[in-house]
Amino acid sequence: MDYLSADKVLIVDLGTSEVTEDDLSEDLVAEKIGGAAIAKQLCEEHADGNPIVISTGLLTGTLFPATAASFITAVSPVTGKISHCPVTLKVGLEIQYSGFDYIVLKGASETPVFLWVHDGIADVTDAADVWGKDVWDTTESWRKTMGDDLIQTLVIGKAGEDGSDIAQVCCNYWASGDRFGFGKLFGAKKLKGLAFRGMGLLEAADAPEFVELSLDVLEEIKESGLAGTHGIGDLMAAAGHPEAKDWLAPIVHRHSACYNTPYATNTFVFLDADPKQIEETDNPEPGFLVTDMGALLGFHKIGLSAAEACQCLKACARYGIDGAAAAELSLAAGKSTASEIQESLLGLSGKATVAGAGTFSPWCPVQPLFDAAEEAGGDPSAWWERRMAVSYIFGIHPIFAAMCPEITEEDLLEVAGIGTEIEFAPETLDKAIAGLTG
Repeated sequence: MDYLSADKVLIVDLGTSEVTEDDLSEDLVAEKIGGAAIAKQLCEEHADGNPIVISTGLLTGTLFPATAASFITAVSPVTGKISHCPVTLKVGLEIQYSGFDYIVLKGASETPVFLWVHDGIADVTDAADVWGKDVWDTTESWRKTMGDDLIQTLVIGKAGEDGSDIAQVCCNYWASGDRFGFGKLFGAKKLKGLAFRGMGLLEAADAPEFVELSLDVLEEIKESGLAGTHGIGDLMAAAGHPEAKDWLAPIVHRHSACYNTPYATNTFVFLDADPKQIEETDNPEPGFLVTDMGALLGFHKIGLSAAEACQCLKACARYGIDGAAAAELSLAAGKSTASEIQESLLGLSGKATVAGAGTFSPWCPVQPLFDAAEEAGGDPSAWWERRMAVSYIFGIHPIFAAMCPEITEEDLLEVAGIGTEIEFAPETLDKAIAGLTG
């Protein structure tokens, strides 16, 4: 495919370290559009290798607003079916620019490995030196070894290596949208993770018109009711927990947005420095980037202080544990202090609740947020499932999709057609969504 694409599907057999490439079929794009819809088909085609598919959305990494998301697709040990989780921050963008639209990881290695993907090249690389290290140390090690602090990672920690059901694949140092135990699948394959770096460029078939429509949509968003809202605190309030916003406020340092997303869905808190401090601190790790509202609310429910809750989230991120599952299981086990929760993290067992139908990650609250509530109408659950399917196909940040009705299906289909020279009808999108949710 000539436009909005690297035109490559990477297939990696971890059992043999064999790496092959296929062209991305334009007919497949015309039928499935992209993202998780194509990833699901690749997962089914390679089912005998128990595959994990890393995918980009059709618009991921473009100038269209909120196109920050790539995705992980696999049969979840939690749901027992093909499920999908988003990859955001700057990682989703780097996957697109590293040179492949889809990466199929099948089979299992006998020894620890990681996949180094850069500028259209992929190498299965020995990971013995980082096996046993936590998420933060592993990311630091790979960046130092490759000599590039901009390398983006998907990586597991000790929980994934040990096969925990609540093991999570993390984005760089931080929690991801993995509610499906994909960290356990990485560990079973002896796959420590993936590292991405690339200077790839995406071409639009009609670049001026593509940019013009993207800017028009961005202008609508700026004029919407979202103006002036930002960060995890406002998200928690919009989800029905205004008290949690006040609870978190004293340790908030700043807010952070994912690539090209007009709303900061992440919040950096200071745990070991004054949150009001503007200049750089002497402490190399003064705080923590909160990327998981549900996990934070879970520890809030236990009765921890905001600082204690974020310390628990920090420990979860280092071990590679789903913080929301850890909070739910800790509450069920009667653990009420931050110290006993952190001490028990690697021994936690059991399966946590997965809200929604189990197809898309409930890391994005399973409800409309802010002005989207009116659009959702009388069946918010069905609205949410469709909205997630759309975001997972096009590469739209899922949380932003749940809060921003200004990004319409009509605009997405139009900009996709302008960018690719493929005509996407509403019926095509309906069929792609049905294939994901059916």
